[in-house]
Amino acid sequence: MFRIPGAGGQLIASWDLCEDKHTPKFQELRYHFLPEPTEAEREVMDTCLTSEHMVESQSTGETFLVKCFRQTMDGIAVLQTKGVMAFRVTPKGNSVYTQDIVDLTIFISKAEAFCVRASSFPGVSPNHVYILDVMEISFFKLPDSSITTLTERIMSLTFSTSKYRILSLGLS
Repeated sequence: MFRIPGAGGQLIASWDLCEDKHTPKFQELRYHFLPEPTEAEREVMDTCLTSEHMVESQSTGETFLVKCFRQTMDGIAVLQTKGVMAFRVTPKGNSVYTQDIVDLTIFISKAEAFCVRASSFPGVSPNHVYILDVMEISFFKLPDSSITTLTERIMSLTFSTSKYRILSLGLS
């Protein structure tokens, strides 16, 4: 089964790859137990770009929908993660907010989102969402919504590398 969230995370389209059907099946999601954001959190979320990612855990059989809230940084075209929300999606379309995915860790990148058991990989923290992007690596801890971002280090490394390439080409 191939599943993909629609924009806004309100619908999931799915195709059974074993059947010869050209039309997707749509499922509407119903959100439950949404946290009430503070006024400051709401103001930040209103200025963010939101992306939705479907993640399936092969080890537990669970499906998660992860919403990432990202904001431009200091007027430049670099996005920095400001918040993450994780939802368990049931087969009936219930999307239940959770801050506890137990021993699982979710990885989100431009290529594909995936989920692993943290205990199977030394150094990987359980109950986290790792965001790996061109100019950002963020670690979002679900239980307390804390976030650690390494954007500045990556930007400095990228700019240093670009400067080195220019110097090595004799274009300085």
